[in-house]
Amino acid sequence: MIATAVENTKTAWLGEFPAHWEVLRIKNLFQEMDSRSETGSEELLSVSHYTGVTLKRESLENEDDHLTNAESLVGYKLVQQGDLVINIMLAWNGSLGISPYNGITSPAYCVYRIIGDSNPEYFGYLFTANLFKAEFRRHSTGIIDSRLRLYSDKFFSIFTVVPPKDEQDEIVQYIKAQEEKINLFIQKKQRFIELLKEQKSSMVYKTITNGLNEKVIFKISEIPFAEKFPAHYKIEKFNKYVFLRHGFQFRDYDFTEEGVRIVKITQLNPNGYLDLTKANTIEETRIKEFKDIVINEGDILMALTGGTIGKIIRADIKDEVLLQNYRVGNFIPLNSEELDKDYLYLQLSSPFIQKQINYHVRETGQPNIGKGDFRKIFLAIPPIDEQKQIVEYIKTETATIDTAIAKAEREIELIREYKEAMIAEAVMGKRK
Repeated sequence: MIATAVENTKTAWLGEFPAHWEVLRIKNLFQEMDSRSETGSEELLSVSHYTGVTLKRESLENEDDHLTNAESLVGYKLVQQGDLVINIMLAWNGSLGISPYNGITSPAYCVYRIIGDSNPEYFGYLFTANLFKAEFRRHSTGIIDSRLRLYSDKFFSIFTVVPPKDEQDEIVQYIKAQEEKINLFIQKKQRFIELLKEQKSSMVYKTITNGLNEKVIFKISEIPFAEKFPAHYKIEKFNKYVFLRHGFQFRDYDFTEEGVRIVKITQLNPNGYLDLTKANTIEETRIKEFKDIVINEGDILMALTGGTIGKIIRADIKDEVLLQNYRVGNFIPLNSEELDKDYLYLQLSSPFIQKQINYHVRETGQPNIGKGDFRKIFLAIPPIDEQKQIVEYIKTETATIDTAIAKAEREIELIREYKEAMIAEAVMGKRK
């Protein structure tokens, strides 16, 4: 297959592609659809640069207990299977996709339908390639990223390559076959990571409940989820040693386009770090209002509601002010001479505490747990010097596991980069 460079200055950004492919403006391939729902009863769809178009009910944020904050879905845009749905505010970031479903989507999004017999899935892949995301950015209107918008007239004015229909189909089939292999690889690596984490959790649990001295004298436990403890341990109620700080219940009207970021449950990444890429923000001028819920480096944060209750991370922040949302708990030792913060984190993340948390979760409405419930939870408290010894021992013993987890996560990252490059080459005819 011979590739040729486009000489027209308006299409030079397309680079090289097979000589027999056409170049057309998008307006010759798609038409905008603006049919609206009369009942709002159709399936609500979500658009993301991670997953394309999905069912909203299957991708609810962990802390949300409803599909949308809108009072009614009447007037939402109708989407048919095969339609291209674009979040015009994030088109430059690839927040678009071909819908596999019939449904409705936000009136703020644009819905386009293929003209003729072209394969819409080909263009779904093409438009998420970095080449096109850069062009979408260039044609978007706005000053900063969070305010860029790709309006339909600008979208329609962009040129695109158009392979023959049979080649479009072949490219789509090739990409799907490669995606299936890549996704299987990722699933296996993720399962491997889960097993390593289970191994680490088991070791931490054993060390927390048994201590480091093999000859220690044990006493029979009178509390759930632990058979015995070293006799010199204190077994005390949670609130005697730890203050649980709740955050503030921010509302949609508090949020701004930019400013101080807020840590919600969705920012507590399952891999143990803060993911602030989608964090809401409030005006910086309001920091003084919320000085009591500022998150400090090393703070212990936990999800207190939703399907991920007990999910826990250490705040890995440096030179940024972050605020704590009300469904995130911040656990602070009352006396650092009696309870080491690193030891507290290990115990909170161990099955000993996690099982107690699950036992005391309240199921009225959305699952949740609060200060009153934590007063029923027990901590195992060895002397402070032993706490620090346990922390260092666990760090040493789990270093190999942590290295293996990091390696597997890096392999997943690399295969995803390969997938992106593979799709970019395939849609431009650079793979046979």
